[in-house]
Amino acid sequence: MRDFTIDIYKRLLKASVDAEYEFLTLEKFLGERTLPPKTIVMRHDVDRKPNNALVTAHMENRLGIGASYYFRIVDKSYDEAVIKEIAAMGHEIGYHYEDLALAGGDVQKAFNTFRKNLENFRKIYPVKTVCMHGSPLSKWDNRKMWEKYDYKTCGIIGEPYYDLDFNRILYLTDTGRKWNGTAMNVRDRVESGFVLKSRVKTTPDLIACIENGELPDHMMLNVHPERWENDFLAWSGQLLFQNIKNIFKKMIVLKNERIQNRR
Repeated sequence: MRDFTIDIYKRLLKASVDAEYEFLTLEKFLGERTLPPKTIVMRHDVDRKPNNALVTAHMENRLGIGASYYFRIVDKSYDEAVIKEIAAMGHEIGYHYEDLALAGGDVQKAFNTFRKNLENFRKIYPVKTVCMHGSPLSKWDNRKMWEKYDYKTCGIIGEPYYDLDFNRILYLTDTGRKWNGTAMNVRDRVESGFVLKSRVKTTPDLIACIENGELPDHMMLNVHPERWENDFLAWSGQLLFQNIKNIFKKMIVLKNERIQNRR
């Protein structure tokens, strides 16, 4: 069975619903005083292929699921018509910011463009949460901007890497086209004390863990819609592209680890 198809994504959603997980957007999750017994924050980083995001958004909508969609400002992600359609379904829209990388490390310029881009998104949707884009090929970590500025002064209530306790919320991401891709994960990492009973590499592994009740009651799943395709040619192209990316990303991770070890 091919992994990372729309069909298997639907199986993942249905397994989660059958296991009595309630889906919350990040905005709602942060705003809840008392959480439901079992929750999933479904986060989508729309790095590219916004039409793929439209497919997952419609599927979730049909299942009564609300998700958080984070769009970049660059052309390969930002599609106003798609963003409006996804927002109209009741999904949350957020800004997938990369301003520090785009500004070449100029923090003041980055914060100015962050505010400008945020207001651009707010013409479409009242954005309350943001999430950094990893920018793996850039030497700049976009989160470094918050060492000088505070995103909450912009009316933002949350950024997952700062406002979620990942010792209480399990974080799983499909970065690298696998659910355990830490070795080629440059910045999409969190500090967590969770130790899973079962090895979770593929989506069928993840589904089995959900069905067997092996996962915590509160989770964030980060799904990149560009990776999920039913069409065989598109799926094959994405697989090839990701495998090439993983080689370079793994080299970057190893380089960063060597630099860190020398300090």
